Amino acid sequence: MFRPVSTGGVYVTGLAHAYPQYAFGNNEFSDLIARLYPHHSTSPGLQKLLRFSSKTKIDSRRAITDSSNLTHADATPPTIDELSRIFRTDGVALATSASHQAMMEAGVSRADITHLVAVTCTDQGSPGYDLLVSEKLQLLPDVQRTLLHGVGCAGGLSALRTAANLAAAELQRNRPACILVVACEICTIFLRAELKAASCDESLHIAPALFSDAAAALVVCNGLALDKNTMPIYEMEDWSSMVVPGTKESLSYTITNNGMIASMTKDVPKIAIRAITPMFEKLCGSATISDNRQSQHMPRTPSESDWAIHPGGAAILEGAQQTLHLTDDHIRASLKVYKDYGNSSSASVLIVLDKMRTMGRGRDTVVATSFGPGMMIEMCLMKSGKIFCMS
Repeated sequence: MFRPVSTGGVYVTGLAHAYPQYAFGNNEFSDLIARLYPHHSTSPGLQKLLRFSSKTKIDSRRAITDSSNLTHADATPPTIDELSRIFRTDGVALATSASHQAMMEAGVSRADITHLVAVTCTDQGSPGYDLLVSEKLQLLPDVQRTLLHGVGCAGGLSALRTAANLAAAELQRNRPACILVVACEICTIFLRAELKAASCDESLHIAPALFSDAAAALVVCNGLALDKNTMPIYEMEDWSSMVVPGTKESLSYTITNNGMIASMTKDVPKIAIRAITPMFEKLCGSATISDNRQSQHMPRTPSESDWAIHPGGAAILEGAQQTLHLTDDHIRASLKVYKDYGNSSSASVLIVLDKMRTMGRGRDTVVATSFGPGMMIEMCLMKSGKIFCMS
């Protein structure tokens, strides 16, 4: 039977993701560079990129477009207008697919959705893509929409945090809230701009070797909107974000006529890893002292929880694992998503949360964390829905 849930809680009741059809591995990536830049062996920047790509530990990535037929004649990157059209057609279709699946799992209709929170860093069009997704799903005109931008890979949890705050705020007004959260990133549309930049200087451009395309969606509701027969996937226990002072220049994106160029210093993994423990201690402390939460399931040490760590790179995953004294099993979903699909920016950590529930019984609590420009860290502390099911 179902464990009783609180009408004062915030819950994830539907969760889904979608990847585009075109897959490519490291060999195909190397072949693409050779076709676009036949004299790549004389480019220090491209050679550094190829060496880095061979060490990423990513087996495959996904792309919204097929690049297998590109040649040297295609080396000139598309304009940003062309790229935006791809996002606002194919990308919106991908986001709509993930949203539809999440709503189906949650058992909600378009009329049930009260809010829409969307995030992306790979399109700047207006009106925002959240409206396009809303129209595709035929959501009602009075759905309250929020679009987040500029938070990069942290964005999936930025959107989840925003949705959780909205759900909790509506509780104070004695109103049900059923919130659709969508993250969509079409990173590979900037690939040719990144390769052109790498061919023109001696710097290491790592983004072309890491990023892939994906969308993720989830349904968040407060206790007033939770159907009595619905077993939550996760219960939100606490959530927060923090900017790491003095790190603004460590991770950024520059807008050019041909898309975005990522800039990341070698200190990014260290900064991200150093921020995890203070944030974890803050959330665990607030969950323990809160009068409104049951803390018997809350972790006291990192190893008591499963971890959904944003798969931003092997250095981040391995460094976090060592710092927090975690086993491969603790971060199994992050390792799996990174190996099979690479880094899909804001969508990745939500995909990790989706994948985690298919990988065994797991622990009673889950800590999700992601990192983005600022630099900022996002973290959510959750109870697994499996503890609501009594044997």
